[in-house]
Amino acid sequence: MTTTSKVIALSMLTFSFLFAGNVNAQKMSAEKTVMVGGAPMYPSKNIVENAVNSKDHTTLVAAVKAAGLVETLASAGPFTVFAPTNEAFNKLPKGTVETLVKPENKAQLTQILTYHVIPGKYSAQMVWDAVKKGGGKAMMKTVQGEELTFWTKGKNLYVRDSKGNDAKVTIADVNQSNGVIHVIDKVLMP
Repeated sequence: MTTTSKVIALSMLTFSFLFAGNVNAQKMSAEKTVMVGGAPMYPSKNIVENAVNSKDHTTLVAAVKAAGLVETLASAGPFTVFAPTNEAFNKLPKGTVETLVKPENKAQLTQILTYHVIPGKYSAQMVWDAVKKGGGKAMMKTVQGEELTFWTKGKNLYVRDSKGNDAKVTIADVNQSNGVIHVIDKVLMP
């Protein structure tokens, strides 16, 4: 191959990479994103790929890593995740998070985190419709095995844990390639 042929081939290869990168950038910018924690959440990315970019969910991401659930939440799913913010974790008694992320408490942390996940993809409207059909409440079984109770007040959707604590959905329908995230303002406890 002559030097000129090599230069042309290299130029074509470089152009194809640049073009492919530009197409991906255009695709990402064309997606309907929701801003969470100062970052766009792309529907073409999975739950983990998006969550790591939210500055409001650093505690949740650290907990998911400590529990060894990254691979699960990056899998095909689909999953509906009720994602507590850092502020929600801060509402727990002092030292709770630090204790839960210790290796010896992995099983308990896993129970809590999987209590925030429902198998399948449920939009806020689907949950709202289930509440209406249920005469004011709907129950859904979590990956952890226990149920969450959903109810509405005015234009707001709430989720109640088994301890009777209510969390408000503050950002609904953050679509992911493997499900949907609904941001909540409290940590749910099984």
